[in-house]
Amino acid sequence: MAAEGSSGERTGGKGGFGRSGNLGPSPKVAWFFLLPAFILLGAWVVYPIIYSLIRSLYGANGDDFVGLANYGAIFSDSGTLTTIRNNLIWVVVAPSLVTVLGLIFAVLTERIRWASAFKLIVFMPMAVSLLASGVIFRLVYEQDPDKGVANAILTSVHDVFASSSSYPEARPRENDQAPAIVQQGAVVTRQPATSAQPVLIPLVGMKPNALPSNSAPAKATPSSAGEISGTVWLDFMPGGGTPNKIDGNEKGLPGITVEVVADGQVKATTTTAADGTFHFSGFPSGSYQVRLPQSNFAQPFQGATWLGPALITPAIIGAFIWVWAGFAMVLIAAGLSAIPRDALEAARIDGATEWQVFRRITIPLLSPVLLVVLVTMIINTLKVFDLVFVIAPGSVQPNANVIALEMWRVSFGGGGNQGLGSALAIFLLVLVLPFMAINIRRFRREQS
Repeated sequence: MAAEGSSGERTGGKGGFGRSGNLGPSPKVAWFFLLPAFILLGAWVVYPIIYSLIRSLYGANGDDFVGLANYGAIFSDSGTLTTIRNNLIWVVVAPSLVTVLGLIFAVLTERIRWASAFKLIVFMPMAVSLLASGVIFRLVYEQDPDKGVANAILTSVHDVFASSSSYPEARPRENDQAPAIVQQGAVVTRQPATSAQPVLIPLVGMKPNALPSNSAPAKATPSSAGEISGTVWLDFMPGGGTPNKIDGNEKGLPGITVEVVADGQVKATTTTAADGTFHFSGFPSGSYQVRLPQSNFAQPFQGATWLGPALITPAIIGAFIWVWAGFAMVLIAAGLSAIPRDALEAARIDGATEWQVFRRITIPLLSPVLLVVLVTMIINTLKVFDLVFVIAPGSVQPNANVIALEMWRVSFGGGGNQGLGSALAIFLLVLVLPFMAINIRRFRREQS
């Protein structure tokens, strides 16, 4: 038996075992199959890293050795510091929100009937390239509510709680005969208003077909003692008409706010009727000024300027969350399915509420999966490029800039300084390495 054992060791792979006694091919065969992968890894990863490190020590043309000057430029240039600040915002906000949303979706999908369909819909953005996602959200964030979905929703909600002006383009005529003039955005009567004569406020600048549907033909109001009355109408009649007088079927402007002002104080406020008329009663004799406040002519609410300097980074982060929330949901849902149901049921039997079960049992058991999702999202946010490049307009791209985009911009996007671009690449690699080390340690811990 001893002889047979010695013979088996000498034959190595002939008996199905390698020198280490493990089932499988010999180490030489394993190295033979791994060699192509190592060659490709060296050509695509190791060599570019080494070359970028060396190149970062030279100037823009690659001939002048500048040492660490490129790295110093990273932390002294205001534009580059903005990219670092933006990356910090990304790392803090985006991975956390993606992980939280993925957790919420994964937990909720366990309680609905059409869980698979919901997961498919939420995961669907992962099937779209980041470039295409950027194009989609560039359209979503359009300023015009008729084009941009985000502002269409905002304006719809806004108009439910606060009505918009119906006359943003209306204005009095700009001549000496016009009975009203513009002062600080408001329309005021040129002459003092009295109870002896009706107030006429003709406006122009609007198309008749743009008037409200309840607009009726304008008419003059009779004057009476102790009352100030008048008419606000669109002073335009196809084919002619007399300026500053109510002609034919000229339409009144309903719903306009009218104020009576005396000594700089608003004494009374009303709104015009369908025919444009308004009435104030109980005013003693004297002279007053009739004013149409600026709110009548304010431009309608157009939503937020998503692609402006202030909101561009949050807007792009929103697009990133839309893309990756489904990925996080699927991973966390897989982790949820592996949780022993006995532990959850035992906690419920002991009187624990659903929130206590979620916080004290589900979350601790899911912590390895949540860490995987969080670390993966941090690495993705550090490398984000496509969404920022496509969504941010050229005028605000410096405000939304990130390290990966700045690296491309200074190297190939017109900067022509591959020394500084290589330094940014190495700096980005240094930022990513700690999170890669976390993943490697976790893999080794799981295999041990």
